[in-house]
Amino acid sequence: MTSTIPAPVTRTAEGSALQAVLLDMDGTLVDTEGFWWDVEVEIFAGLGHTLDDSWRHVVVGGPMTRSAGFLIEATGADITLAELTVLLNQGFEDRIGRTLPLMPGAARLLAELAEYEIPTALVSASHRRIIDRVLTSLGPQYFALTVAGDEVARTKPHPDPYLFAAAGLGVDPARCAVVEDTATGIAAAEAAGCHVVAVPSVQPITPAARRTVVTSLEEVDLAFLRGLMTEMR
Repeated sequence: MTSTIPAPVTRTAEGSALQAVLLDMDGTLVDTEGFWWDVEVEIFAGLGHTLDDSWRHVVVGGPMTRSAGFLIEATGADITLAELTVLLNQGFEDRIGRTLPLMPGAARLLAELAEYEIPTALVSASHRRIIDRVLTSLGPQYFALTVAGDEVARTKPHPDPYLFAAAGLGVDPARCAVVEDTATGIAAAEAAGCHVVAVPSVQPITPAARRTVVTSLEEVDLAFLRGLMTEMR
């Protein structure tokens, strides 16, 4: 179901130009980008097709419709987009039911943002059913708002998910720090006017204006995020 932009709330981060932190999920907070690829490989193997490892960089970080559509076209597999979407979601849910590793520094960062009452949103291209499963491990209490890929008219790389999150938190996108791991997510955040902290997972990311690249979330804390906003003044 597609949602409209919610009415803003008044909660803001006092004493800093940083108004909110918006975080991607797969590959950023949870080490699951490889899970999606493994599921895709298994499903297509069952259909009689071998996925080229170079395609992994094409499908990572994007909406499921784009990734699944690409793989169907590339392989010529006899399966519809709707059928493949069901299989992908089910395969992923089965995997996260067995294990869900958090990225290094993720738990500490979420706890710090909560301690200092920084408005925080989870913004993912994954569907709501997947987000709700992952939240049981991440901790739903850490997020004032969560945005799923199947709840916006256009998901990443379009800016809609991040504009939706900023509006829901009642903050200025330009005063939001977004933490992302893929080029697709970064494109969405930058199109929304946010400052991006890139933590590359599968593909390299280069620094750019309003984009800071780090090697791990262990380098990111509240002081670091506030410093990014201070540099913009």
